[in-house]
Amino acid sequence: MTLATLYYGEDLAYTGSELAPHFIFKRFKVRDNAVVAFCGPANVSIDHMVDLEDVQNDKPIYSPRMVHFLGEFFIDSLDQGILLQHLFVDQVYQWLWENLSERGNPPLSKRGNDLFYDGRKLSVSIATRSPVSILMHMGVNVHTDGTPVPTAGLAELDISPERFAGDILRGFSANWDVYRRARTKVLPR
Repeated sequence: MTLATLYYGEDLAYTGSELAPHFIFKRFKVRDNAVVAFCGPANVSIDHMVDLEDVQNDKPIYSPRMVHFLGEFFIDSLDQGILLQHLFVDQVYQWLWENLSERGNPPLSKRGNDLFYDGRKLSVSIATRSPVSILMHMGVNVHTDGTPVPTAGLAELDISPERFAGDILRGFSANWDVYRRARTKVLPR
């Protein structure tokens, strides 16, 4: 089971409606398990939220510009999908830590699937199940003007969104290959 990755170079807004089965195939013509990345604003209203805590707390998502990672995995287990989400978020955290630590000890932290820089929210992430797949979204702020909570972004960290997205896609694809290879190389007991 392979993983396709794609960086889409044109701006595309994320509203939450993109977290839908076969969106990646319809929009980007990628049919396999896939993670695509693109940049654009995020404006997720309560009626498109899948995080029930955010719905109950009336916390819509807004950012003027994010790097969005949208994944669809054709597996049946939400538990497995959440573990893939954790692996993906950890990949992003590790990349940021390694690239920011060259400048000193970065005030980077991870709580659950949220990343923070200097106590300000750097990312959002969710995984959910559709009738045919597991869907995942992770958005990492680039610019933060007008966000509803204190946020940090890649621009203030002097990180190129395009380089960041490409490195994350390559790293997650390599991790996916390790995961798939590990499953096929063991003898049953």
